[in-house]
Amino acid sequence: MLRFPESRVPNPEQALHLIDIGANLTHESFQRDFGAVLDRARKAGVERMIVTGASRDDSEQALQLARAYSGTLHATAGVHPHHAGDYGAETDALLRTLARETEVVAVGETGLDYFRDLSPRPAQRAAFEKQLAIAVELGMPLFLHQRDAHDDFLALLRSARDSVPAAVVHCFTDDRRALFDYLDLDCHIGITGWICDERRGTHLRELVRSIPANRLMLETDAPYLLPRDIRPPPSDRRNEPMYLAHICQVVARERGEEPGAIAEQTTANARVFFGIEQ
Repeated sequence: MLRFPESRVPNPEQALHLIDIGANLTHESFQRDFGAVLDRARKAGVERMIVTGASRDDSEQALQLARAYSGTLHATAGVHPHHAGDYGAETDALLRTLARETEVVAVGETGLDYFRDLSPRPAQRAAFEKQLAIAVELGMPLFLHQRDAHDDFLALLRSARDSVPAAVVHCFTDDRRALFDYLDLDCHIGITGWICDERRGTHLRELVRSIPANRLMLETDAPYLLPRDIRPPPSDRRNEPMYLAHICQVVARERGEEPGAIAEQTTANARVFFGIEQ
């Protein structure tokens, strides 16, 4: 297993230096002002962003963006369980090709979603197994999605976990049992603006304290999951990477730490996890 840096306390006057490990920047809502989105992110201290590949098309577009904005953007390649019904031999071959590109730093977004069941559950499990096999074959980290499918997800992940270098459960929103199951598998945990939601995210405010510092990473999942406590809220309700600084502040508050320390630790974790150089 990889060894990750332990917590270090930075100069409190330093600006935040952040990596957004999950941003859906291929979403059509970013087409009109993509450059401005990246500029606002940089000004907020978000130095790198991992563009999520959640379908065949998304994965190809994520790679194109990472090539166009080298040094700022990186990509994942995968098929979200919502699209698992379309996963066949051609898709599998494409993901294997994409995953070999330098700009692609993880396999995923992949996993199981029984909350919406937009693809049949057997198809979801089959697509997940295929993508686990890609990560094992290529020795790549996993970028994972799980909702209302913990037991099946855990069983499949456990079968491959020792054969991949690292795995992050992206946008963690589950309960204590699930959290410790993933930590027992030496997984990283991605925290989004869900923690800012006074209706659904209150349990995360306690659970986030139980995540070891060297297993914590931050993400926006933009354009989804706009933190509900952003004031004033944007008129279009679109989330974007610049709000990662706000999520960092909230996570720091709930953990009783300084935002700069959280930023430094989570950025160090992300650099090692995804193999991102300084």
